Amino acid sequence: MSRWLVPVFAGVLLLAGCTAPRSVIHSGKVTPHGQFKIGANFGGNVATEPISQLKDITKAVVKDLANRDSVYYNEQIKAATKGAIAYSLDPVGPTFDFYVRYGVLPRVDVGYKYASGVHVLDAMYQFLGPVGTPQNPGQGRWYGSVGLQYAGQSNDLLDKLFLSDLFPILEFTAQRKDLLVPLVFSRSFGTEEEYGNISFGVAYNHTFIEYGLQPGRLYEKVGGGKAVRLEGLTRQNNFGSYGLFVNAKIGARRVYLLPALAVYYQNYGTYELLEGETHSFSGVTLVPSLGLQIGLGKGKVGK
Repeated sequence: MSRWLVPVFAGVLLLAGCTAPRSVIHSGKVTPHGQFKIGANFGGNVATEPISQLKDITKAVVKDLANRDSVYYNEQIKAATKGAIAYSLDPVGPTFDFYVRYGVLPRVDVGYKYASGVHVLDAMYQFLGPVGTPQNPGQGRWYGSVGLQYAGQSNDLLDKLFLSDLFPILEFTAQRKDLLVPLVFSRSFGTEEEYGNISFGVAYNHTFIEYGLQPGRLYEKVGGGKAVRLEGLTRQNNFGSYGLFVNAKIGARRVYLLPALAVYYQNYGTYELLEGETHSFSGVTLVPSLGLQIGLGKGKVGK
């Protein structure tokens, strides 16, 4: 297959990303009790496995297959199937999210995030460091916290790629749920992060996925050259991702710039294809982001 379409394909992917957010922008210090934070982040999800699986699929071949009244299962269809599954496991593309956080207790804050079409809920617990504000400071400049984030999404993935032309043939669908547990340590710039912080830590993400293939015009040849329509399948799987991250918060007067980078490795596991075939996926993912955050409210510290 033609290789010159790889850059074109990569460009299409950059317009298509929709993934559970795994960028960690948290500090070890949670939102002060009674205060709000609002913000937005721009970033990306660059995953090696889906890029590798889809690089050999060209738009011209997809359109040719889609224009046929019936299609026989072959290496091209197999490659498209693997590509669609890999993309559902770790979608590649840009990300955007906006969020709000609130300090519900002196050491606990909660948040809601809308990330590229995905609804996300999370909470953080601070186990290390003071819980004051620049106006009512505590002692110490090191902080630590641990959190739990939930994200759920349903992807009509083929509608997002040029593989949409194969939708009547493959009818691929996927649903996923993600749980992310970040462990964050940070060092304050100024008193109680008045000028920001530098943060780092580790993260574990667990994904639960259900995918389906219900081919409509896909056939295989059996004895005597007879054509038989392929049966569909619906399967479930889950896998863990292990990450390291670093981020910073830089600013003053409650307005901050937040650069961040996370790196994950994951063995996605083995997935069943059509005709009883299977394929295993694994790879590395880079998650860079840049955000703006604003603090609101006087809070309840010292009251």
